[in-house]
Order: sequence, then C-alpha cells, then structure tokens
Amino acid sequence: MNWFKIFEHAPYKEEIKDPDLIKKNYKYWRMRIFYSMYIGYAFFYITRKSFTFAMPAMMVDLGFSKADLGILGSVLYITYGLSKFISGMMSDRSNPRYFMAFGLILTGFFNIFFGMTSSILLFAIFWGLNGWFQGWGWPPCARLLTHWYSQSERGTWWGIASTSHNVGGAIIPVLVVFVAEALGWRMAMYVPGILCIIVGLFLINRLRDTPQSLGLPTIEVFKGETTSQKKNFEEKELSQKEMLFEYVLKNKYIWILAFAYFFVYIIRTVINDWGLVYLYEYKQFSLIAAGSCIFSFELGGFFGCLASGFLSDKLFKGRRGPINAIFGLFVVLSVLALWYTPVGGIIFASIVMFAIGFFIFGPQMLVGVAATELSHKKAAGTAVGFIGWFGYAGAATAGFPFAKITQEYGWGMFFVVLGICSIVMVLLLLPVWSIKSREQEEFEEEKGSNLEPEAG
Repeated sequence: MNWFKIFEHAPYKEEIKDPDLIKKNYKYWRMRIFYSMYIGYAFFYITRKSFTFAMPAMMVDLGFSKADLGILGSVLYITYGLSKFISGMMSDRSNPRYFMAFGLILTGFFNIFFGMTSSILLFAIFWGLNGWFQGWGWPPCARLLTHWYSQSERGTWWGIASTSHNVGGAIIPVLVVFVAEALGWRMAMYVPGILCIIVGLFLINRLRDTPQSLGLPTIEVFKGETTSQKKNFEEKELSQKEMLFEYVLKNKYIWILAFAYFFVYIIRTVINDWGLVYLYEYKQFSLIAAGSCIFSFELGGFFGCLASGFLSDKLFKGRRGPINAIFGLFVVLSVLALWYTPVGGIIFASIVMFAIGFFIFGPQMLVGVAATELSHKKAAGTAVGFIGWFGYAGAATAGFPFAKITQEYGWGMFFVVLGICSIVMVLLLLPVWSIKSREQEEFEEEKGSNLEPEAG
C-alpha cells in the first residue's frame, strides 16, 4: 500500500443539483470544518509551547543552564521557519484533512519522546522535529479558509480562526505548570502530546477537502462572486512549479508583504519577549504588574484579529491593504507611547500594551490573508508559507540583536530601533493599499465582459 496516497487531494464528486440541498450542505460543512480547524490549531500551539513552561522544572531536575535549554528554543524557530515554507508548498498539493491531522499527531509523539529522554542532543532532535511538523498546522488552514469562505467574508473568518493560537496560548501555561508541579516535567510533556494525538484523530474524522469533493459548487459560485460557472469543476490543480514561481516568486506584491511580515514579527516578538523585562527593570513595575501588562498585550491581539478582519471585509469590501497600513500607523504611535509610560503607571501601561497587541496582531493576520488573495487560491499554502518564513526570520532577529542593543546602548536605543522597524513596516504596507485581489479583478472583468453588447 502506498501510504502517501492518503495525502492526495480528494477527487471531485458529481455536482448536487438541488439548490436547497446545496445551501444546507454548505452551512453544515462550513461550520464543521471551521470549528474542527480552530480546535486543531489551538492544540498545535499547545505542543509548540509545552517545553517553554516545563523548562523551570527541567532545570531543577536535570541541572541544565538557561543557555543549554535556550538552544532548544532556537532549534524550534529554525525548523519551524523552514517548515512554514516547505510545508506550505506541500499542503497545496495535499488533502488538508490528513495533512493537518498527521502533523498534529506527530507533534504529539515528539512531545512524548522529548519527555522520555535526558540528553540535550536528543532533546534538540525531538524538538527540532516537533518544530518541523508544527509547520503542518497553518498552511492547511489557509487552504480551507480560501476554499470554503469567499473574498467578501474571508477576512472576518480568518480573523476568528487566528484567535485559536491565543486560546492555545492561554491554556498551555495553566495545563503544563499544573501538571509539572503535581506530576513532574516529564508528565507535563506527555499530557499535551497525548491530547494532540487524540485531537489529530478527531481532525481526520471532522475535516474534508474542497467543496467540489463533496459535490458542491465553488464558494465563489455559491456566493455569487463569479459569473463564470466553469469554476465549478474545471478548476485545475497547479503544478508545484506554477504555484511557487508563477504565483509567489514572480509576484512583486508577495515580496512586499513578505518583507513587511519580517518587521511585523520583529515588533510582535520584541514586545512579547522584552516587554516584561522593560517594565520591570526600567519602569520599576513588580513582576506581577509587568506580567499583567503582557496579558493585556495578548488580549489586545485577540480583539485585533477579530476587528481587522471584520473591518477589511465590511469597510473596505475585502481589500486588506488599507487596514494593514492604518493599523501599522497606530503601532508606531503605540510604541512611542510605551516609551513614555510613567514609572509605576500600570493602568497606562496596560492600555498601551493592549493597543500594541490590538494593532500589531491585525497586520500579522491580514498580511497572510492578503498573500493568499494576491497569489492564487490553489497556492494559498505556498504563499502563506513563503511569507511565514520571513516572519520567523523577524522573530529570530528580535532575540540576540535587541538584547545586544539594550545591553550596549540602553533602553533608549532599543526604542529607537523598534520605532524605525515600525515605520519601515508601514512604508512597506502602503504600496498595497489599493491593490485588489486576483478574485476581485477576475469578477470585475467577468461582469464587464457580460455587460458588453453582442456583435451584430
């Protein structure tokens, strides 16, 4: 038996003719696929962050230094960043039902294997493999969101889906710390691993591939956002070369978005990783007060994802560029406000951190949406994986370089560099302000051609 055949796209079924049955089936499958995908990605985040919260107990038990365990965090960033790009291309050629599920199951196993060893080398191998299969999480979600949700509503649904990592991020510290204190750090790795294997099996049961694989028309036809019925069953699968070169590497807007994403991730990671240290060390907050401000940052991110998607759908009719640029401008102002936070001003700092989270998580989510819509729906995973590669390069840049800047030149220079990164991000987002998606352009061309009078 060829086990790789399980990852092939589900074949198209004969189209359902009954409009009422089509409507009923679309309503059922869209909701089923969405909640399954949401739960699945939240659990990907649980196996990605399990080590972070088990680390203090590991240091006590095994005697490793922070530097020793810091290597593992770097290994995960490297393998995850590479996987975001490679797996993005793979997912466009795969059935998301199995691709996402097997990725989650394998991250579960590697969490369990991690908990079974005491060798730093084996820790690095298992955590690197975990990082690789973490990359199997979001590209299938991007494919599902582009095939099951149309241009006019996709920003809203994508925004809701993006909050799944906030949910996973809220669950994991409570789960792992509780288990680690009660049963030890090894069990704190086993429990998330076992849960993710179970949820992976749940995804196999719940998810499906494209609407056509269930006998439904494309989402554009169903929503009346195309005038061409040929998009139902004549949509051809693109070759790997077409997806990568024609719709990603040769697309100047994808490159602009990728470089913007680099700076988006620098800002998000810098605030997330260094915000607590800044408030504690420089603004003289207590650790509890500084930690509550980081919570405000994540809370702002949750609502920022929802608001940016909704506003781009309703206010700008599916164009993502304006919201990305506007939110980016407010990031610049919010970062400036954080520098002027008064000593001990916890209320002011909490409001500012909420604002930074709100405005930076908007572009983090919408740049991904824009990348899929400016490339091709069949290349959604490739486009998201490509810009994700740049994003995690930005996340890596937020570590040692910013630590060195702060150590050598102080927090003032830290904020100068962060402010420059914020301004560059806005400048990169401005050129795509008025750019319409490929779907919008095709729809307008079709409508225009249908309005032309027939010859003779």
